[in-house]
Amino acid sequence: MNEQEVNALVERGEMLPLMEDFYTIQGEGFHKGTAAYFIRIGGCDVGCHWCDVKESWNAKLHPPTGVDQIVEKALKSSKTIVVTGGEPLTWNMEPLTSRLKARGAKIHIETSGAYPMTGTWDWICLSPKKIKLPTPEIYEVADELKVIVFNKHDFQFAEEQAAKVNRNCILYLQPEWSNREKMMPLIVDYVMQNPQWKVSLQTHKYLNIP
Repeated sequence: MNEQEVNALVERGEMLPLMEDFYTIQGEGFHKGTAAYFIRIGGCDVGCHWCDVKESWNAKLHPPTGVDQIVEKALKSSKTIVVTGGEPLTWNMEPLTSRLKARGAKIHIETSGAYPMTGTWDWICLSPKKIKLPTPEIYEVADELKVIVFNKHDFQFAEEQAAKVNRNCILYLQPEWSNREKMMPLIVDYVMQNPQWKVSLQTHKYLNIP
């Protein structure tokens, strides 16, 4: 298959720049503590300075992989699939999710919402970033809003984002890992004063698992 053919398949979402995929325990948000198979798609231009997977940003570093191959490998481990990145919505997610759904999988996505929604999802975790804000339509369908707190201004940003999501969306504040010791007491105090919010932790890092 030549480069032009590969690029055409990537454009349609039939191939995706797969960075890594692995079976582990979900560490964050509503489903923390549950087993799931993670599919990490390369490519992201949001560019958060504190991102802990900067190696995912350049899609060219991650080989285009056929969706059927990704699906077959994932379903050997779990029927709960988490698609993350990078920013997975950079790409057309419909081919991947339609094949997973046809095989009975429950599919979650973790996204900044910076690109239009594609694909069919059972759970949508919206983690908005100031650098590139979500598209309007994702606020209506988000199941959880997870705002990363790096500094005090992020509380204001969190409230601005919470005002846009649907009434059933679960609200989480999560300390940025490198600044967690400074921000966690502030998050605890904030949640106690504003109990519509919950605390999310990167528990997988405490468990020393991927």
